Amino acid sequence: MKSTFHTSFLEKELTINYILSTMKTPTQIRKRNTIIYWIFTAWLSLGMLSTAAVQLLKNKDEVENFIHLGYPLYLMTLIGIWKILGVTAILIPKRPLLKEWAYAGFFFVMSGAIISHLASDHNFSKIFASLLLLVLTIISWYFRPAERKMM
Repeated sequence: MKSTFHTSFLEKELTINYILSTMKTPTQIRKRNTIIYWIFTAWLSLGMLSTAAVQLLKNKDEVENFIHLGYPLYLMTLIGIWKILGVTAILIPKRPLLKEWAYAGFFFVMSGAIISHLASDHNFSKIFASLLLLVLTIISWYFRPAERKMM
C-alpha cells in the first residue's frame, strides 16, 4: 500500500509534467495571438465599415435612432467618416500611434453609444451592436502584434 505522501507527490509530479508538456513555445503563442488578432480585427473592420455606410447613407432607422437619442444628424456623417479613417489606420502597416488613436476613438464612440442607448431606455437589441463592436475593439487592441504597438 502506497503512503498518502507518495500518492500526493506522484499526482503533483504528473500534473506538473502534463502542464509542462502542453505549454506552448513563445513562437506558438505569438502565432496564436496573431491569428486571434486578425480574426477579431477583420470582424471589427467589417462592423465599423458597415455601420459607417449606414450612417453615411442616412439609413431611415439610423436617422430615427439619432433623433431619438437627441443628437444632430450631421454627427452621423462625422462618425461615419471617422469610422472609415479608423479602420484604415488599424489595417495599414506601421503607424502605431495612429492605431492607438483609432482604437481609442472606437472605444469612446462605442462606449458613448452604449451609454446613450441606456440613458434613453432602449432595450438590449438596440445596445447589442455597440456592445459587440466595443468587445471586438478591446480584443483586437489586446491581441495586436508587437509591431503594431507603441514601443
